[in-house]
Amino acid sequence: MAKGKDVRVTVVLECTSCVRNGVNVNKTSTGISRYITQKNRHTTPNRLELRKFCPYCSKHTIHGEIKK
Repeated sequence: MAKGKDVRVTVVLECTSCVRNGVNVNKTSTGISRYITQKNRHTTPNRLELRKFCPYCSKHTIHGEIKK
């Protein structure tokens, strides 16, 4: 089985506002919100961006696809 020919690939989504502000979002919590999901390589060739809840920002923010 060839791994490079899979139609659905696993991607990691990371909070863009936590990354922009640095690791320390506020004094009590440190971290970056990440989600794991799948996308269809043929229908979505560009990087994926979804609105997800970030527990560190305590609001819905845009999570963008990153490299593993």
